[in-house]
Amino acid sequence: MKKNRKFIIAVIVLGVIAIALILTNSKSTFKRALSDFAVDDTSNITKIFMSDKTNNNLTLTRIQPGKWVVNNKYPASKANTDMLLGTMLGLQVKETVPQAAMDFVIKDLAAISVKVEIYQWKYRIDLFDFIRLFPCEKLTKVYYVGGPIQSNQGSYMIMEHSSVPYVVFLPGLRGFVTPIYSPIEKNWRDFSIFRKSLPEITSVTIEFPSDPANSFEVKTNPGMNVRLTPLAGNQAAPVFDTLKVMNFLTSFRNICFEALLDDLPLHYKDSILTLTPFCIISVTDTSGTTQAIKTYRKGAFSGEVDDLGHPVPYDYDRLYALVNGGQDLVLIQYFVFDKILRPMNFYTRLTEPKPKKK
Repeated sequence: MKKNRKFIIAVIVLGVIAIALILTNSKSTFKRALSDFAVDDTSNITKIFMSDKTNNNLTLTRIQPGKWVVNNKYPASKANTDMLLGTMLGLQVKETVPQAAMDFVIKDLAAISVKVEIYQWKYRIDLFDFIRLFPCEKLTKVYYVGGPIQSNQGSYMIMEHSSVPYVVFLPGLRGFVTPIYSPIEKNWRDFSIFRKSLPEITSVTIEFPSDPANSFEVKTNPGMNVRLTPLAGNQAAPVFDTLKVMNFLTSFRNICFEALLDDLPLHYKDSILTLTPFCIISVTDTSGTTQAIKTYRKGAFSGEVDDLGHPVPYDYDRLYALVNGGQDLVLIQYFVFDKILRPMNFYTRLTEPKPKKK
C-alpha cells in the first residue's frame, strides 16, 4: 500500500512538472512565434499569397519541384521564386522597433504593407518527426512586410495578431527585402517565349509576309535528319548548310522577351497590330503542340538618323511581338532574336570551298 502511495505521489509530481514545462514552453513558443518570420523548410511550401493596399494580389503555386505558376495562369520566373524562397528561409530579426517610433511604424504598416500568407504541407499528427499521419495543406504563417528602415538595411515587419513590429533583414543582402515581396503579377512571370531543346522540336516555320521567297519550314525526324522547304513551294531545298540549320534549331532552347507592354494604351496597341507582321514564327514539338508568335517592326524615334545622317526607318534594336496565343504584346530584342530571324537564303547560300594549295 505504501509502495502504491509513493508511486501515485511520484506520478502526480511528474505530472505537475510536465504541465508546468508545457505551459512555460507554450508561452515561450507563442512569444517566439510573434517574431518568427523565417520558414525552417521551404521545400514543403505549397502556396504563397501576397496582396497590398491598392488591390494588387497574386498567388504563387508550386506545381512540382522547382516549378511554380502565377495566379494559375502563367509559368513563374525560377530566378524570382528561388530568391523569394531563399529570403523566407534566411530572414532574421535585427531588433524590436524602438518605442519612440512604434506608433509611426504601426501606422505605416497599416497603410502600405504587403500581406504575406504561407501555406505548407503538414501532418495533422506529427509526433517528434517520427509518427506522421494525415498530410494536409496548412496556413502556417501570416505577416506584413512594410517599407525600409532609415538606413535601408532592413524592413519593418509584423506578424498577424501582433502589436509589436520588428526590423527584419536578410544576412548577406546589402539592402532591404521589401521589393522581393511584390504582389504585382508581371513581376513574377517567366519571360520565356520558346524553351525547346532540339529533341523536342519536330518543325519550325519562319514566315516573312513581305518576303515570301525567303519564308521556309524546317522539319526534323527522330534520326535528327533535317529538311528545309521554302513555303513558296513544296520541293525541299536540294542543298543547304546543315550546320547553320542545326544551330538555328538549337537556338530555341531559351528565347525570352524583354518587357511586357500591358500598360500601353489600347489605341496604341491596336495601331501596332494593324501593321503587317515582320515575321511569324511557329514551333511544333513532339507532342503535336504548336506555339506561334507574330513580330512587328518598331518605329524609330523621331529625328533618329544613322551614321551617315540618313533617317532611320525603324528601331534597329527592338521589335514588338504578340505572344501567348495573342494575349500579350511584348518587347523583344534583335540581339536575342537575330539567330532565329534569318531568311532562307542565309541557309542555302553555301560558302565556296577554298582551293587547295599546290
